Amino acid sequence: MKSSIHHLQHPPPQPPPPPPLYDSDTDSDGSGTHSSSSDLLRHSNLSASIFKPYFEFTGRHSSSATTATPAEVSKIQSFLTSSSSGALSCLICLERIKPSDPTWSCSSLCFALFHLHCIQSWARQASNLAAARAATRLPITEQRASETALWNCPKCRVEYPITHIPKTYFCFCGKLENPPNDPWVLPHSCGEICGRPLKHNCGHHCLLLCHPGPCPSCPKLVKVSCFCTKIEDVRRCGFKEFSCGKVCGKVLDCGVHGCAEICHKGQCPPCRARSVYQCRCGKKKEERECCNRVFRCGEPCEKRLGCGRHVCERGCHVGECGDCPLQGKRACPCGKRVYEGMPCDVTVPLCGATCDKMLSCRYHRCPERCHRGACVETCRTVVKKSCRCGSLRKDVPCYQDLWCERKCQRMRDCGRHACKRKCCDGDCPPCSEVCDRRLRCKNHKCPSPCHRGACAPCPIMVTISCACGETHFEVPCGTEMEQKPPKCPKPCPIAPLCHHAPKLKPHKCHYGACPPCRLPCAEEYSCGHACKLRCHDAKPPPNREFTLKPKKKKIIQQSECTPGTPCPPCPELVWRPCVGQHIGAERMMVCSDKSQFACENLCGNPLPCGNHYCTKTCHALENSASTNRLQKSEPCEDCSLPCDKEREPKCQHRCPRRCHPGDCPPCKVLIKRSCHCGSMVHVFECIYYNTLSAKDQEKVRSCGGLCHRKLPNCTHLCPETCHPGECPNPEKCSKKVTVRCKCQTLKREWPCHDVQAAYHSAGSHPKDITKNQFGIGLIPCNSDCKSKMQVVESELHLRKSQVTEVKETDNEKLAPKRRKRQKRVQESKEATKLQKIISTTKKLLLYLFILIILVTATYYGYKGLLWLNDWMNKVDERRQRHPRIR
Repeated sequence: MKSSIHHLQHPPPQPPPPPPLYDSDTDSDGSGTHSSSSDLLRHSNLSASIFKPYFEFTGRHSSSATTATPAEVSKIQSFLTSSSSGALSCLICLERIKPSDPTWSCSSLCFALFHLHCIQSWARQASNLAAARAATRLPITEQRASETALWNCPKCRVEYPITHIPKTYFCFCGKLENPPNDPWVLPHSCGEICGRPLKHNCGHHCLLLCHPGPCPSCPKLVKVSCFCTKIEDVRRCGFKEFSCGKVCGKVLDCGVHGCAEICHKGQCPPCRARSVYQCRCGKKKEERECCNRVFRCGEPCEKRLGCGRHVCERGCHVGECGDCPLQGKRACPCGKRVYEGMPCDVTVPLCGATCDKMLSCRYHRCPERCHRGACVETCRTVVKKSCRCGSLRKDVPCYQDLWCERKCQRMRDCGRHACKRKCCDGDCPPCSEVCDRRLRCKNHKCPSPCHRGACAPCPIMVTISCACGETHFEVPCGTEMEQKPPKCPKPCPIAPLCHHAPKLKPHKCHYGACPPCRLPCAEEYSCGHACKLRCHDAKPPPNREFTLKPKKKKIIQQSECTPGTPCPPCPELVWRPCVGQHIGAERMMVCSDKSQFACENLCGNPLPCGNHYCTKTCHALENSASTNRLQKSEPCEDCSLPCDKEREPKCQHRCPRRCHPGDCPPCKVLIKRSCHCGSMVHVFECIYYNTLSAKDQEKVRSCGGLCHRKLPNCTHLCPETCHPGECPNPEKCSKKVTVRCKCQTLKREWPCHDVQAAYHSAGSHPKDITKNQFGIGLIPCNSDCKSKMQVVESELHLRKSQVTEVKETDNEKLAPKRRKRQKRVQESKEATKLQKIISTTKKLLLYLFILIILVTATYYGYKGLLWLNDWMNKVDERRQRHPRIR
């Protein structure tokens, strides 16, 4: 299903193959050998005879016509190859052009060959279509449109006038009418020298025999100068323009500097030399390029005019400023009243008449009184206007355009699509749709805009070549499947993919896959053994562009291995150990067999903890270095014993981990230690507290505040900061103590150490005295103490009786209030439960109602869409039955 073709616009710029060329129409059997050789001989004689005058003049032998030729000569040789192989086809009808068929060739760009009757029919249809389009779109008569109609080449689309429609059959050079079909002359050629003027109007003529395609470049020798006219040389007329490679040096437009470019074609570029230049008025200087040396500074001139009252309002300029523009005759803004002899510094008064200047609409005049400044930009006079299509007429302001919303239903030039432009004036634009119809080649679609008549033929030329591309010819797209590929005598350029490539003998250019290699594979496995089968490396795949459709299906015999497959598994026998790598448990196995076995021994490998050994049976190891281990290895058993190692530094806590290798982790257990005074508890990590020295531990345990411990000899607290051990100097407490008599009527303030001394002198120890009695009885009572004590005791007795009565009445009053509160709380709780049930019921009903609305809307919406679809289908059917009804 594949063909050896290149989908290219032009053939690749490579030298044509050396003669003799194989004819693609010859059969591959022995019966066509004689005719093939005679055709090839005739073609080589034709090629030599055509190029003989050209190469004799250029000093080259005719046998070198196939090497390093110009592009024009290569194109002519491609035409000759196609003609010799019978591959010339008409782009219009896609039929083969026979040597006896009248033809016409394009003489502008493509030089394509067509049947004479095909191009005549094509030109008439194209010119008639162009004339009809011009008559409907332009204000000319049908006769004038038919006289000025154009038609184009089906391939290169070059336009020709209607007078150039071919009527008779001429040879390629146009000298001979109806050239004879001579077997020793190129078909459709007169056999004489071409003689057509060469390109670039050099005055010389083509030296080749009558040939298809463009004429080659002029080969005559002429004496010419380079672009800068410094060096003269003798060169071919077709390539007489050259650059000497030196600096141009021509004087530029500035007349000062010279061109610094290398010898070039055309005019010299602007001068880019930079310097400081003045503006036109001379006020400003700038560094600029020489080509932009004349410039304006952009500032106003502001020089005094001749009147002496006004300044020049012109920009930067050269020369005198001129007279004052306000002198002489002056008119009012509307121009109706003229004043003479008015001073230039006096403003012209308004005349008071109507302005009457023409507005921008060019139909109405300004209705305002004489005024300064511009008139109104938009004319607001109400007029009756019609839209472009004429279907709407309305009173609108003059400046406003009127458009309607009616769509044009006229058919465009293509005859397939309606205009549908809003408010169309009847001049419908060309159809903007792409034609996209299948061309006659059946490979491509028409890319042109939508049009009438038949589509242009497919302009793509398909190159049919051999596998190496040296022998090729062009055919129109669509005819490539009917062509036979040319045969090439050159060696096959496809390099073998197997590793025996240096040892294989070269073979000729061919189609399809290269022949298989017959040498033994001998490829080394990863295990070190060598493959003993025949070479089974991949063959180079056939190139899609060079593979032809096979005529018959060939039966492919099955070989011992499929080409392109890897080597089979290694069949050698080797000794292989068990999965546990135990010594003495090896077995004989096939090298490619990757299966493993386990012996009946215990594993015996050390566990990850490093302290115990695995007691499982033989199994695959995770850290095994063997290349033949299983994909999923089985780990050794986990050591579940607790860790018995001693920690460093030593502590009373055990390691919480299981048995593990290496040192135990630092002890992170939190321990509590109170401060020295006992008012605060510190929390430390065990590792941190045990790494401290004894002195640092005492320092860390201190809370930093006052000691807060009671002194042993008095009721006061230690005034020192938190410290270890007993409080220092308890007998020197200096705090104030209130000292009383026994009846506590008299009181005085003594230092604490004096109080302690008083107790010592009285024969008692201070620490035996309670806190409430500390300092009482150290002062003797007087005569007033007894009377005061009696009054105080009576008052205290009355107060106690009143307090008990008040407490009893309060308890009686509060009892019923508590019961009422409990009842209220119970009632509020019951009410909230009922409210919750009601609220949940309301939510469920609301959700159900919303769901019903959504289902109903979806159902009726779907029904509506179906009804709308049926209605649109009925409308389309009515339009198809009655296309004229709009």
